[in-house]
Amino acid sequence: MKATQQLHDAGQSLWLDNITRSLLTSGGLARYAKELSVTGLTSNPTIFDHAIKNSHDYDAAIRDKTAAGKTGEALFFELALEDLTRAADLFRPIHEATNGVDGWVSLEVSPRLAYDSKSTLAAAKELYAGAARANLFIKIPGTPEGIPAIEEAIFAGVPINVTLLFSREQYMAAAEAYIRGVERRVAAGLNPHVGSVASVFVSRWDGPVVGKVPPALENRLGIAMAKRTYKAYRDLLASDRWLRLLNRGARSQRLLWASTGTKDPNLPDTFYIHALASEKTINTMPEKTLLAFGEHGAVGDLLPADGGDAEHVLARIGSAGVDVEALAATLQTEGADAFVKSWDDLLARIASKSDQVRTAS
Repeated sequence: MKATQQLHDAGQSLWLDNITRSLLTSGGLARYAKELSVTGLTSNPTIFDHAIKNSHDYDAAIRDKTAAGKTGEALFFELALEDLTRAADLFRPIHEATNGVDGWVSLEVSPRLAYDSKSTLAAAKELYAGAARANLFIKIPGTPEGIPAIEEAIFAGVPINVTLLFSREQYMAAAEAYIRGVERRVAAGLNPHVGSVASVFVSRWDGPVVGKVPPALENRLGIAMAKRTYKAYRDLLASDRWLRLLNRGARSQRLLWASTGTKDPNLPDTFYIHALASEKTINTMPEKTLLAFGEHGAVGDLLPADGGDAEHVLARIGSAGVDVEALAATLQTEGADAFVKSWDDLLARIASKSDQVRTAS
């Protein structure tokens, strides 16, 4: 049995952190679902930028949409929704078989809205309605300004993938927003079953502390923060407050591990996958990492619900002078800024492609 199947059977969903039109048209995504136990996918502006840059798969669609007067963000979202609705349809049987637990795809609102609650909410509602797919998450960053939009979106019945979470505290703020939205739906007599995941970024922690902690602690911060967050997640799932909502028909907001590809070339290519094996979670993997894990990965001990050695490791890292809460805020801000840069690059790419196909026609 492949390691991917073993991990799935252990209670962790495997999602692909990638989408390209050729992956859909070639049957590649369907093959990953069948052979590597992939049950969903995530996307972001960088993924779409690379997909459009490195192929001609989108040229005809860009030419037609440009001729119809579409430009900029409107053109991009039409392209993205074409891909993501097709992927959502592929995963629909999984979504239905699991009663909405699995089989999801994700689309991000414009990263330019990361600090604008009202516009984020409006964009989330519009994109979800435009997709007309029950298994489409709208990605909203878990910034302080994003938290109110998350609550309102859940109350409005829009499934949300909360992105750009780095610490336990950031995760808990997102989880509280989700719970408040569900509680308001219960109070209003609405169906409380609204899907959500909370995406905690892991590998980005380790680069900033290279040379700042003893060698024995390098590449351990991201995993320790994940373990700390996992304890908070499991505690929340067992809380009376959440169990009351489950009794009313609500669904748990699942914890999703993001940024799980290795950035340090000295690490094994499946380092974060092996370390983050855990029940009741999702791991969204870059395509290269997924293939590597399917080829030579192994499933060892699962993360303990109590966080294991997380606090011991974090205390040692703190003693080395690292302020993890300050770093969490910095990573979230830098992540939001990086998403805006990727968004601008994507829109520039689309504008360039539009000019090229217009000239060639």
